[in-house]
Order: sequence, then structure tokens, then C-alpha cells
Amino acid sequence: MQDNSQHIATVPSLEAMELFHQQITVGIPSILPQAKPYEPQINHAPKRKEILTDEEKKLALQNALRYFEPHQHAELLPEFKQELELYGRIYMYRLRPDYEMRARNIEDYPGKSLQAKAIMLMIQNNLDYAVAQHPHELITYGGNGAVFSNWAQYRLTMQYLAEMTDEQTLVMYSGHPMGLFPSHKDAPRVVVTNGMMIPNYSKPNDWEKFNALGVTQYGQMTAGSYMYIGPQGIVHGTTITVLNGFRKIKKNPSGGLFVTSGLGGMSGAQPKAGTIAGCVTVCAEVNPKITKIRHEQGWIHEIHTDMNGLITRVREALANKEIVSLAYLGNVVDVWERFDEENLHIDLGSDQTSLHNPWAGGYYPVGISFEEANEMMATHPEQFKTEVQKTLRRHAEAINKHTAKGTYFFDYGNAFLLEASRAGAAVMAENPTLGREFKYPSYVQDIMGPMCFDYGFGPFRWVCASNKPEDLQKTDNIACAVLEEMMQNAPEEIQQQMADNIQWIKGAQQNKLVVGSQARILYADAEGRIKIAQAFNEAIKNGQIGPVVLGRDHHDVSGTDSPYRETSNIYDGSRFTADMAIHNVIGDSFRGATWVSIHNGGGVGWGEVINGGFGMLLDGSEDSARRLKSMLFWDVNNGISRRSWARNEGAIFAIKRAMEVEPLLKVTLPNLVDENLL
Repeated sequence: MQDNSQHIATVPSLEAMELFHQQITVGIPSILPQAKPYEPQINHAPKRKEILTDEEKKLALQNALRYFEPHQHAELLPEFKQELELYGRIYMYRLRPDYEMRARNIEDYPGKSLQAKAIMLMIQNNLDYAVAQHPHELITYGGNGAVFSNWAQYRLTMQYLAEMTDEQTLVMYSGHPMGLFPSHKDAPRVVVTNGMMIPNYSKPNDWEKFNALGVTQYGQMTAGSYMYIGPQGIVHGTTITVLNGFRKIKKNPSGGLFVTSGLGGMSGAQPKAGTIAGCVTVCAEVNPKITKIRHEQGWIHEIHTDMNGLITRVREALANKEIVSLAYLGNVVDVWERFDEENLHIDLGSDQTSLHNPWAGGYYPVGISFEEANEMMATHPEQFKTEVQKTLRRHAEAINKHTAKGTYFFDYGNAFLLEASRAGAAVMAENPTLGREFKYPSYVQDIMGPMCFDYGFGPFRWVCASNKPEDLQKTDNIACAVLEEMMQNAPEEIQQQMADNIQWIKGAQQNKLVVGSQARILYADAEGRIKIAQAFNEAIKNGQIGPVVLGRDHHDVSGTDSPYRETSNIYDGSRFTADMAIHNVIGDSFRGATWVSIHNGGGVGWGEVINGGFGMLLDGSEDSARRLKSMLFWDVNNGISRRSWARNEGAIFAIKRAMEVEPLLKVTLPNLVDENLL
């Protein structure tokens, strides 16, 4: 695993810089590099299931070879054929670069456009070994959240970015760089789409087939849009969720127990969030490699492999009101069942396995070893599916026993309840209503939606493009000062959100949240995002800090239409529509975003969600000042207006407040109907 603390401080020699520039600008070399050995110590993606016919395999090989000159085909064909047979995909391992994969100082990249260099930085950060879940397969998180489908796409994209100007736009077609097109300086430098299938071809097996053919990919949320910042990206939201979960049950986190599962790219944030919130966290994970990585990164305190030892340790931690995170290397179903037998009370419970991807490594059956499960997944996919669904039924049954004793369980938007219901588990509400079909709420329904999203608070991110820790410290201080000043005049309705975020940013440095690039996240509304961004831009202009990349998680106020997560607290029947996400990315495009993205899939699965994102470079210029105000205002208020039309009380308050501030904003408001009349 790469050591970020070392490579941040490294100053490349002139010779190393020239070599790096040469490797970027050459793209796909005319003389092929030597084939690379498979490195078993790396956390690799599992073998994908056999799904292509013989004719389709030929097509997959033709599709892969079109990146290369004809005289290279004879050499590459048997190699790509072997990759397809061994792994179910053609990754083109041979083309994996020899240089270290990490975010560098923006000045270290070759190119004619500073905006393009910022995108190169973000792409490399997504593929950093310390950040990416399966770096050699170009997968950032979630088991299948890809930046590219193969290494030829990576090389060609970096070459295009190195040669483009601010009068061009690079079009990305689900991992494939379509090419550079003439545009203008206010247009996005890159437009990204991922997995935008015709609706009837958006089932899980469709992803397996068309991804294996090399014609589409699953961009997850921030993987294929180059905006992932490691587990920190979700630590903040998870911390707020855990804090508010304890507030909901009227209990102090100290001496409380939070039980969940998953230590991958996104789910790995959970134990760190539990620690920041101040409780005891038990998080189960079946993959020993990712468990070891999270322990080395300091995201979990202890690893336990023995259930009896784990139970003893949990009782001790609760009795002493310790703040500690305990990873259990094994299946979470065993944890839920044994804790029930031992009558060990769980205060908060959730799950963050990648159930958007249940048949291809996102969720593992109980009672079968990790290695055996991976083998079954590839060679006997129907049997694997049967075992997963059996496990989901057991999982839900064990949770039901705990909730009967007072545990507060919430679905963490990973499609746990959706897939459990499809497996026939007892998770449906006794008296279902539109939007409340399940026995347990989505965390958005009860916590994040009404408390944050409706008021416009969502995951605002920034990355210090200098890659200097001191720049990150300065931006933390700037953001904190802005929020503290805003809080003095903030209405009572958003005082708690402001206070939580000020507490978060003050503790950000000591909690050692950085993995990969020098990045930060906090929840802010449109006013906060604009004011923080303006302060950053001024600091860049004055030479106090280097350029800054702004972004957000797609999991936000308006970026994503997802009926079982982001829009699950919308009850007017429109939660199954995707107009908002499309509006969002179109609006961001002509209001000044540096790059925009729109994806099918994301945290809850292929065909279950449409989500959009953006990136914006601040360079201290007047252009940046103009763009940030225009784009950030729309990016948030687009979602608030939709939520207010759904009659969400907090959103009606927030959009009325926004209209008072901006006279050019005029939003259609709902008229409320007397329930007695109905």
C-alpha cells in the first residue's frame, strides 16, 4: 500500500518530471510495454461471472483491440482473451503505467489548460492505491465503481487532457474518451456519462453483459466522475447520521453501541464516524485485505477474528464508556445472531455492504469462506444468488429480534431493505403507505432528508490542488471562520446543522481524515458553499493558497434521484422520476462547472438511480468568482425547489428564504390541502 504521508512531501526531480510528462503525453504507445505480472498482494476485483456467448466474446475482443494499431493485434489478442477468461473482463493490465498513481501538485502535470490539469489530478487520486478499492481494475469503490473500464482508456484520456485548451471539451462515453470537440472557455472542459442505458436494458445482468463487451461501465457516484476523496467523503455524513440517530433515541453516544458491516471504499468510513460521534462501533467485513488496509490507515482501532473475544471486548468497552471501533473479520449475520443470543443490546444498527451489487461481490453469504464464495460467484452464479438470498433472510430475521428489544435500525441507502424484500425477508411494513413500504426507514427518510437535504445542507467538498497539507489547514480555517460568522445570524431552523459542521471542521485535522489528496468535506447550504468558495477564491488571488477544486458527493440535495435513498423522503409520488438529476447536470453545465457527470447506478444499484455531479476549479480569477456564484446557487436550490413542491416543510422554509435573498429567483410553491377535507 502506498504511504500518502511520504508521497505528499516528495519533490520530483527534473528528470522524473520529464519522464512523467512523456508517459502522459504519449497516450497509447506505438511500442507496447512489457506484459505485467499479476500482483496477488493487491486487493483485486473478483472474477466476473461468465455471461457472454462465443460470438459476444469475439465482439469484446474486437472492441478492446480497436484501441491499438493493427500490427499490435496478433500480440495482444491471446493476452486479452486470457484476461476475459480469467477475470470476466479485459482490463489491459499491460498498459498500467509504471509511475506512482497518486494526486500530484497541479503544477506537476503537463498541459495547456489549468482546468484540464485539475481533472488529471482528480483522476489519479481516484486510482491511488490508498484510495481505490481495486486499483489494478480501475475500480474506486463499491465493488464495481469504475473510473475507466481498461488502461487504454486511462492513457488516452490523460493524453487528451494534456493537449486540450480552454476552447475544447473532452466527451467521455462511459469510460471511453470520445474525443476533443471545439467549445468555449465557459463550457465544461469535460462532460462525463456513465451507464446511461435505454431503460429496458438496465437490469443487473445487462451491466454484466455490456460491461464485459467494453461498451459501458458503472461509474458509481463519485468514481466515474473523478470526485472521490477516500472514505472521508462519507465520514462526515455518517457522523451526522450516527449523532442524529442517538438524538432520535434520546441517548448520549457515550456508552452506546453501533453495529454495522462493510469496510470498503465507502463503508470503511463507518468506524471512523462512530469514533467521532463518541460510541462503540462494531463493523463486520469478510475481506481480510481491505480490513488490514483500514486498520493500517487508522480507520479502525482493533481487528477481531474470534466471536467470543469480540463479545468480551464489547462488554468491556461499553462498561468503561470507551470510544473505540472494533472490526470483526467475518460475516455480519454471525454478529447479529450471537449478540442476540448473548442479549447484548445494540442501540443503533445499519448495514453498508454493497447490496447495489449483490451477485458480484457486494454481499457475501454466511457460512461460506470468502475464497469459496468468490469461486462460486464466478462458476456457479445461480447457486451464489440462492445463498445470498438465504443470508439476507437470516440477516433480516436477526435484526428483527434486536429491534423488538429496542434497537433503532436504519437502511443506509445501500439497497439492503430492497434486496432483502426481493429475497422474501420479513422487512415489509404491516401497514405500508406510499414511501413507507418497509418496516425500517431509510436514513434519508428519518435523518438526512428532513434534517439536512430539505434545508439545502449537503456534502460540499474541496481539494487543495497544490497537494500541500498547509493549504488544507488554511482552507479549514477559512471555512470555519465563514461558518461561525454565518451562524451568528442564522435562523433557529438551521442552528443545529451549523453547529454540527463547525464542530466537524474544528476536529477535522486531529481526526486524520485525509486519504489520498488534500481534501475536505462539510455539509453546507447554498449560502455557505458560495461564501466559503468566495473566500477560497480571494485567498488564491492573494497568494495565500494554491488553486482549489470544488465538488460534492452526488448524494446531495439535488444531484440524485434515488427513490430508496436521496429522494426517499419525497412523498408526492415523484420519487421514481429522474427529472431533477437531469436538470441539475444541464444547469451546472452552462453555469460554469469545470466538468459535469451523469450516471445510471450509484449507491443503490444499476437501474435504481440517476445521479449527477460536478467539479469546479477555483484559480483566483474574476471568471471563477462569477462561475461559482451562478453554479452553486443553482446546484442546491434546484433540489430545494423540487423538495418544496413535494410539500416538504423544511424545503418550503428554505426556498422562501432563498427567494428573499435573490430577487431573480421565483419558485412555484405548493398550496397545502386540509386533510379533513380529503
